[in-house]
Amino acid sequence: MILGIGNDTIDIRRIEASIERWGDRFLNRIFTPVERAKSDRRKNRSASYAKRFAAKEACSKALGTGLRAGVFWRDMGVVNEASGRPTLVLTGGAADHLQRMTPPGMEPRINLSLTDDYPLAQAIVIISCVPKPGNATKP
Repeated sequence: MILGIGNDTIDIRRIEASIERWGDRFLNRIFTPVERAKSDRRKNRSASYAKRFAAKEACSKALGTGLRAGVFWRDMGVVNEASGRPTLVLTGGAADHLQRMTPPGMEPRINLSLTDDYPLAQAIVIISCVPKPGNATKP
């Protein structure tokens, strides 16, 4: 069952300008340490940050909150599964909201698609839920 869908497109040059102007103050306010470590290793550092920024915006839209109602930038962190597939880990207010929107007996899933083609970066987030193990409904 789909609980929420969000997407966002951002101009990579906007992130480049923010990094140039505000530096670590901007990066520490928006991104988790895991995201910073990953993006700082990338050749196209600004594109990596822009995709993560777009993912946070898209996730806040899929949650239905935007960046309000106790949901903050660093409550949503882009991580990669062992396979390399990107997803989001939610903490704080974002995790609380996700828990409230997930029906009893279900567990949430977050699917994330990221892409960039300079000067644009895009993210699509689909939040769905599946039965918890042992709670599968019988046909």
